[in-house]
Amino acid sequence: MSPVPPPAVARTAAELRALPRSGTDTGTGTGTGTAAGERAVVMTMGALHEGHAALVRAARERVGPGGQVVVTVFVNPLQFGEGEDLERYPRTLEADLAVAGKEGADVVFAPPAEEVYPGGEPQVRITAGPMGEVLEGAVRPGHFDGMLTVVAKMLHLTAPDAAFFGQKDAQQLALVRRMVRDLNFPVRVVAVPTVREDDGLALSSRNRYLSAAERAHGLALSRALAAGERALGQGGQDAGAVLRAARDVLAAASGLVVDYVALVDPGSFTEIRSGKWEGEAVLAVAARAGTTRLIDNAPLHFGKRNP
Repeated sequence: MSPVPPPAVARTAAELRALPRSGTDTGTGTGTGTAAGERAVVMTMGALHEGHAALVRAARERVGPGGQVVVTVFVNPLQFGEGEDLERYPRTLEADLAVAGKEGADVVFAPPAEEVYPGGEPQVRITAGPMGEVLEGAVRPGHFDGMLTVVAKMLHLTAPDAAFFGQKDAQQLALVRRMVRDLNFPVRVVAVPTVREDDGLALSSRNRYLSAAERAHGLALSRALAAGERALGQGGQDAGAVLRAARDVLAAASGLVVDYVALVDPGSFTEIRSGKWEGEAVLAVAARAGTTRLIDNAPLHFGKRNP
C-alpha cells in the first residue's frame, strides 16, 4: 500500500484560495451524488482525536474523491473565559497533520491569530443571543459569542459548501445552525454522531487532563444519559421521568461537581422540564471531575416517528 500523501498546509486565506478546489482525484467524483469540486470544512482547535477523525471521514465521504476536505486548526482565544485553559490547551500541529492526512483531508488551514483577527481583538462580533445564555452559556459567559465569531470568520475564509460538526457539542451545533439560517450563510451544516471510547466516555481533547480516578468518576455522565434513554423507552413521552432518571445517577455518583442536567428542545435550547413531549429533544449533562469540565448529551425522540 502506498503511503498517504500529507495534506497541503495553508497559513493564509490567500494560500488557501491558490490551491485547486479539488481533492485527490480531479475527476467528477463517483458514488456520492455530489458535484466535483465541492469543498467541506471541519473546524477544530487541534489536538485531533478519533472524534475529529470521524468528522474528516464523514466530510471525505460526502464530497467524494473529486471534492476537497479542509481541516482548520486554530486555538481561538475568544472561546476561553477568565481562568480557563487557553495557555495549556495542547498545540500538536505535526500530529494533527498526520491524523488529518490519514483520514482523507486535502488541506490543513492553520492560520496565525493575526490572519484570523487582523485588527487585533475584534470589536464587532457575532452575538449568540438568548439561546447562547443558557446551560453552557450560563456557565461560560461569552463563550458562544467567541465561538460563533470564529466560525463565521472561518466560513468566510474557507468558503465551503458544507461544514461538519460533532453532536457532542450539541449547543454549539444548534447555535451554528441558527447563525447559518439567520444570517443566510450559503453552507450546509452536517452533524456527525458523538464518538466514544470503549468505556463510554465521550472523546474530548480535555480527557488527557483526567487522572485515572477522575476518568472513572466522569463515566457517570454517560451512565446518566443511558438511564434517561431507558426511562424514555419505559415511560413513553414523560419528560420528567427522563430527567429524574439521569439526575438520580449523577446524585449517586462521587467525585463530580454537577453543573446541570437538562432536557432541551434542540432547535431553541429551551428547557423541557416536565409533562408530555412530542418530537426531538436533547438530554444534556455537564460536570467537573477534578479541574476538568466534561460535557455530554444524547439526542432523544419522544413519541412515534413519522414513517
